Amino acid sequence: MQAANIESKLPGFGTTIFTVMTQLANQHKAINLSQGFPDFDGPQLLRDRVSWHMNQGHNQYSPLPGMPALREAIAAKVATLYGAHVDPESQIAVTPGATEALACAIGVTIHAGDEAIIIDPAYDTYDPVIRLNGGMPVHLSMTPDFRIPWDQIEAAIRPQTRLLILNSPHNPSGSAWQEEDIVSLRRVLAGRNIHVLADEVYEHILFDGQEHLGLLRYPDLAARSFVVSSFGKTYHATGWRVGYCIAPAPLMEEFLRIHQFVNFSTNTPMQLGIADFLRDCPEHHEELGAFYQPKRDLFNHLLGDTRFTFTPSAGTYFQLADYSAISDMPDTEFARWLTVEHGVAAVPVSVFYANPPAQQKVRFCFAKDDDTLREAASRLARI
Repeated sequence: MQAANIESKLPGFGTTIFTVMTQLANQHKAINLSQGFPDFDGPQLLRDRVSWHMNQGHNQYSPLPGMPALREAIAAKVATLYGAHVDPESQIAVTPGATEALACAIGVTIHAGDEAIIIDPAYDTYDPVIRLNGGMPVHLSMTPDFRIPWDQIEAAIRPQTRLLILNSPHNPSGSAWQEEDIVSLRRVLAGRNIHVLADEVYEHILFDGQEHLGLLRYPDLAARSFVVSSFGKTYHATGWRVGYCIAPAPLMEEFLRIHQFVNFSTNTPMQLGIADFLRDCPEHHEELGAFYQPKRDLFNHLLGDTRFTFTPSAGTYFQLADYSAISDMPDTEFARWLTVEHGVAAVPVSVFYANPPAQQKVRFCFAKDDDTLREAASRLARI
């Protein structure tokens, strides 16, 4: 029996580049510096607490917004770090990964015919989810040094603009918000009925003494924002798929309406284990930038022996590198060549753009053991 034909809701969208490059790396036994995950485990104590809760029988559905203990721990964390006082009962939702939180927040704000502004290079979830909700993504590009183009954003705002999506620390560029960005964001939003989706999943990974200027620091901005973060990124456990969203109560009420029909609840013993660890070991997230900076510095030092050029990443666990001194291949071809012929997988930066500029850059992930970084750099130095 022949299946009925269907019309794709996402024509032109294939398998994500992260999956493609990881599969290619596995196929050719390359060192995988493409997909953003560590090659080491998270804290032993955290894993022990998850196992303890599992063995205590905490294995059934959690409440729709998440386990109360975890929501309370999140509220305490943001109060300590950002001076933000959020109600764990009405302003926090725990989700199966930050990607689901991003999707639900977009679903709240975007209706048929609405527009959402995306700043490229951008995480590849934003655009398709906007389209799935009947909206139209409006793509703008960061400046050549990866700053936010505030004048272009203001010029792009129209009556149907409903959402501005921002990301800091920024994937893939590694840039981070500065105080002038907060001033400009206030100017752009003044007098306009626009919400902000702040993708802050790398909030704890900043370098060289920088502080994360999260929107929860600013009550006027938080009042119109969905702020999304990720325990997977923070605890070196991306496969656990546990994230969360913080938003004002009226926005969170709508968020939960959508969340309940997408995934309803998040893994219970993991929530409880994370709640224990977040409460008892805050030094982990407080020192995460200090944990990753030596890896960034090591990798950048080793890149000095190659023909790649770069500006050191200000945050995240990604480093962009320019290969124009090596090849004039398009970055998608270069990334494949690098994987197949030289045994190091990277992500081509053009895939993060709707309209890629003329540049020759790839993204490396340095969330790896030092020996892995040394071997990868040794291979890169032979090119």
